[in-house]
Amino acid sequence: MTLHDGSVLELHVHGHGPTLLLPVNPHPVTGTQAESMRAVGADPELGPALVDGLRDTVRVVAFDYEGHVMAAPKPDTLTPAAVAADLLAVADAAGADRFTYYGYSWLAMVGLQLALRTDRLDALAMGGFPPLDGPYEAMLRVTTATHELATSGGRPAGSAAPEPAQPEPAESTGAGGAEGFDWDAAEVTLSAAQTRQFVTLYRALQGFDDRSAQGRIRCPRLCFVGSVDEIPYGPRWGEVTVDITGPVVRHRAELADLGWDVRVLDGLDHVRAMRAEHVLPVLRPWLTAVSGRRAGA
Repeated sequence: MTLHDGSVLELHVHGHGPTLLLPVNPHPVTGTQAESMRAVGADPELGPALVDGLRDTVRVVAFDYEGHVMAAPKPDTLTPAAVAADLLAVADAAGADRFTYYGYSWLAMVGLQLALRTDRLDALAMGGFPPLDGPYEAMLRVTTATHELATSGGRPAGSAAPEPAQPEPAESTGAGGAEGFDWDAAEVTLSAAQTRQFVTLYRALQGFDDRSAQGRIRCPRLCFVGSVDEIPYGPRWGEVTVDITGPVVRHRAELADLGWDVRVLDGLDHVRAMRAEHVLPVLRPWLTAVSGRRAGA
């Protein structure tokens, strides 16, 4: 299927039932990249494990959106509206008039943007990103610093994370990472175009009011985070702390009142909370319950 910039994205469809859009790599990561991922607690078989764990409950449309934007960067066009249009194009290509969406980390954040731009969404599940009081300013600062280092060829501290071999396999934003990982020793190995696209994304989100947006989300919704998903960045990054857990814990009761099902996964950081063995026990029964509520409506 064709995305907003004319590039082509491959879809993998598995199972039957209500459609779930699942932006994950449907293939296992192998070799040295897999070894690097395991060393920091990430799962090189995350995508296939999620697909296998859900395909008997929903019709899974898996697509590696993050891998695609890293292979075909969109430095000037990766805006919330463009990403939402891409996700709707995925649904169209899969023949799904209505669908559910699950994303983790920045792919969860764009799920929120999708929910504000379509009435085709049956349900929204966000992992590893707070739907209320999100750290948009902090993410812009971290992604801007990453881009500056990539542009200058710098190798000091940084968020060198979107590639599977890196400590933060689902983030090029610097939001969270492996517990105990030395970010001051990390190298920025990404290109200027790869990093600039995330500056474009978060710059477009400055001023976004996620509180006022809540009333525009009509579908059932789930958010979950690890209980220790927070990472402080050092002086080279302007002493930025990206806090994912805090907003969810602080606003848990309010989120529930707003219609969110909220889960905080004890003892897990950003990388570990995205593993299939932690996601499936939360996501699978929730999807079943949501389908049951729709069937009984």
